[in-house]
Amino acid sequence: MKKLLTSCFGLGYLPIAPGTWGSLPPVIIFALMCYLNASVGTISIIMAALALAGSVVCVKFAPAIVASTGKTDPGEVVADEFAGQAITFLAISFSIAGPFSAGQIWVIASLGFVVFRLLDIVKPWPIRKLEKLPNGWGILSDDLLAGAYAAIVLLICTELWIVK
Repeated sequence: MKKLLTSCFGLGYLPIAPGTWGSLPPVIIFALMCYLNASVGTISIIMAALALAGSVVCVKFAPAIVASTGKTDPGEVVADEFAGQAITFLAISFSIAGPFSAGQIWVIASLGFVVFRLLDIVKPWPIRKLEKLPNGWGILSDDLLAGAYAAIVLLICTELWIVK
């Protein structure tokens, strides 16, 4: 059960860039909710619930995966990317006022995804330092901060170019 949850139901075992696969569910859920004109409150609650669920799974179960694999941040553990990506869209959900066109939804969701993945890979200061925290906290916290940074970039881009 621990492997199933920390890998986001197997996404972490997909080939090539498992963290990218683990980041996709919040993107898809966010885009679908926007497309279906869900309220800002609903989007916020769902994104917060996804971030919380990914965080709890990571902190609670990732240490067992670390122990069984011997790796400090096993690639198959993608609950951290799941949580971080949800943070990106949690912040934007507070600033958007729909309805958006399908094109705008696509741009916002894609930009949030790309910016989060870029920041999660590059790890600007102090994201990399957070990896040194003990247990599942080190695996999780860098992704949460990358999600917060991505949210700021996405908010700025949305205000400047997407929302008129």
